[in-house]
Formats: sequence, structure tokens, C-alpha cells
Amino acid sequence: MSATTDTRRGIRQAVDFGALVAFLGAYLVHRFVRGLDGQQALVEATWVLVGASALALIVGWLVERRLAPLPLLAGGFALIFGGLTLLFNDPTLLKLKLTIQNGLLATVLLGSLPFRRYPFKYLLESAFRLTETGWRGLTLRYGLFFAAVAIVNEVIWRTQSDDVWVSFRGGLWLASAAFGIWQVIYIMKHMIKDEPEESPAPTSPDAGL
Repeated sequence: MSATTDTRRGIRQAVDFGALVAFLGAYLVHRFVRGLDGQQALVEATWVLVGASALALIVGWLVERRLAPLPLLAGGFALIFGGLTLLFNDPTLLKLKLTIQNGLLATVLLGSLPFRRYPFKYLLESAFRLTETGWRGLTLRYGLFFAAVAIVNEVIWRTQSDDVWVSFRGGLWLASAAFGIWQVIYIMKHMIKDEPEESPAPTSPDAGL
């Protein structure tokens, strides 16, 4: 992976993270500085979320000259459900976004397993090559992760306060980052390495991972 690609990815991730931080910060200000109740604080913070999500999509386009599928899906859902939240003044729609978005991803990924048509393979094969077992395992892992997020989100927003849900929303980013790092280890284990050029009698065997 080139330094330019790493830089672009870093910029996009920084913008995505910044959008979440801006949303959480706006909620805290409206909730504890202005003294609004949780429901109204969420609605007010949604203005920031919608603006930050639009900015993230614009920056993603400017940096990569394309809209990658997953960032486009996340940004699109944020704009749609954020807009509906503002239109109807109902933060329940914003909370449902996580359930619907992750439920949809889980359905697509897990539903692809019986057909051996792994979406990640088509999205990421240009970046790295995995064995068939690797693609299947990666698809299963992310499918189960997205399903778990959807289920936990449903339990939390239906049974806990708005403050708890917002805390969960922030913690989810950390959990997603940790899960992604864990998958890097899995990817390395199942990556197809380029065949080395023939050379006379190597002095030591290649001990790969």
C-alpha cells in the first residue's frame, strides 16, 4: 500500500472520527450547558451530525475522487435519518439508524455465505488477496459483529436513558476500531503471498506468519 493511499485513508478516517466527536460534543453542550432534556439535546446535536456527515462525504470525494461504498453507506444513512430526525423532531429515528444500518450490513454479509459471493472480496480484493477461507471468515466475523451492534443498540435505546445511548454511541467507535485491528491479524494469517522468484538454494527457509 502506497504512502499516498495511507495518507488518503488517514484523512478520511480523521474526518469520520471528527464527525462523531462533533456530534458527541454538541450533545454534551446542549444537554449539560444549555440544560436541555436528552430528547431535545439529541435533536439539536443532529444538526451537527448532518453537517459533519455531508462534510465527510465531500472530503472523501475530494481526497479519493470517488465515494467508497462503506463510507457512502454510513454517510448516506446519517444524512437520511438525521434529516428525518430534524423534520419530525424525533430522535428515535436517529437511534433506529444504527439498528437498520447494521442490520442491513449483517443481512447482506451473512446472506452471502451460502452463495460464496463475499461482498468484501469484491470491495477489497484490489487492496489485498485472501484465501477463500479468509474471505469467508472475514465476512462471517463482520456479519456477526454488525448483527451484535444492531441487537445491542435496540436493547440500549429501548431500555436506557438518552445519556446512556450517547455514551454507547461513543464507545461503539472504540469497539469498532478494536475489532478492526483484530481483523488485521486474521487478514495477515490468510493473505495470499506473491510467489517468490526462483533463486538458487536459499540459505534459510521462509517462516511466514
